[in-house]
This record gives sequence, C-alpha cells and structure tokens, in this order.
Amino acid sequence: MTQYIEVGTTAGSEEEAREIARKLVEKRLAACVQVEGPVTSTYWWEGKVEEAREWKCTAKTRRDLYETLENAIREIHPYQVPEILAVPLVAGLEAYVKWLDEELTREGQN
Repeated sequence: MTQYIEVGTTAGSEEEAREIARKLVEKRLAACVQVEGPVTSTYWWEGKVEEAREWKCTAKTRRDLYETLENAIREIHPYQVPEILAVPLVAGLEAYVKWLDEELTREGQN
C-alpha cells in the first residue's frame, strides 16, 4: 500500500480549489480529488501570524506520480509557497485501490 499516497493542498477560493482538482484528474495525476471547505488556516507568514479562509484539496494518487503532480499544482497555484504535502496510505479497500490504479493508468496520463 505504501505506493499510494494522498496529497493535500489548500487554495484561497473554492473556484481555485475546483480548478486544481479538475486539472489533476484530467491529467490522470490523481484518480480522485476531494475539495472541502471553507477551513480557517492560521499560520506564520513574513514575520506575523495570519489567518485565511481556504479550501482543502486531497488528491488520491501513486507515489511515483508525486513529482509530476507537485509540478502541476505549482504551475496553476497562485500562492508563492503553496502547501503541498503527501502522506502514505497504509491500508485500503482492495476494490477501491484497484479502481485508483486503473484510473491512474488510463490513456491521457501526462
């Protein structure tokens, strides 16, 4: 299972998050991307504490696609330093994992 990961990023609007999700799925870099929000993020930026309303994208993919997926997010993301974090999946429903693999290997993958 460690060949599968979830990659999370945030966006400043629902429209930006949905655009990221659609592009990752269209390029077959993710089999599924869930968009949740709004969420409130509190963080340090340029020496002060900031608070922002954001939308979270969670992409389901394979580890070997991470670098290409990261580059795709960076190309379209408006943030100077976007959150892009990957976590390994340690277990999953066999049928879901099979579906995930099938969708990531269909024609059209970049």
